[in-house]
Amino acid sequence: MSIYKRHRFSSDVIQFAVWSYFKFSLSLRDVEDLLAQRGIEVSRESIRAWCRKFGRIYQKRLRSNAEASGDRWFIDEVFISIKGERHYLWRAVDQDGDVVDVLVQRRRDTKAAKRFFRRLLASSKQGQPRAIVTDKLGSYSVAHRDLIPDTAHDTRQYCNNRSESSHQPTRVRERQMRRFKSRHQAQHLLNVHSAVYNLFNIQRHLCSAALTRWRRDRAFASWKTVTTG
Repeated sequence: MSIYKRHRFSSDVIQFAVWSYFKFSLSLRDVEDLLAQRGIEVSRESIRAWCRKFGRIYQKRLRSNAEASGDRWFIDEVFISIKGERHYLWRAVDQDGDVVDVLVQRRRDTKAAKRFFRRLLASSKQGQPRAIVTDKLGSYSVAHRDLIPDTAHDTRQYCNNRSESSHQPTRVRERQMRRFKSRHQAQHLLNVHSAVYNLFNIQRHLCSAALTRWRRDRAFASWKTVTTG
């Protein structure tokens, strides 16, 4: 049975709306305007429902079809505000800048670090990494010692800049949304955003124009595959 059954709009419209919302820092109203410019009248609440339903489906398919992440993980955490309460966004990226996983938690302690490490190991197709890079937070050292002691652990200053800079798109989206409304909403959005980001992370600054176009076409072809009903 098609995942688009009983939806008034075509699958192409839904795919474009969901892709636009998670690929770019756009609000629901922005996506509504993009569709209106194309002669498609749809409310932002419908777009919200599409992003909630199909974003989850697309994200699972993208993760299932994704290649194994790199063997060197850069791990960092930043605080985010949810309804005036401080939470922490834990993120790991590999040496290519692809997101390994993200997790929103209330705490920034050893228990939280171990929970994130277990999630990383469970979600990674390659299993244990060759090396991890973190800051000097003590919780990382304990989680490393207890869960992946055979993995090299680098805590030198400036070595974790790759992970720290990876939070920038999240900050942009957080401002666009005027803060996250709930932990569940933040986790869902960041899960889908990371999967879409990885697919279209074509490293254009390292490629020729021809190679960039080829990688982009391949990404669009993969997107079409995972969004087909």
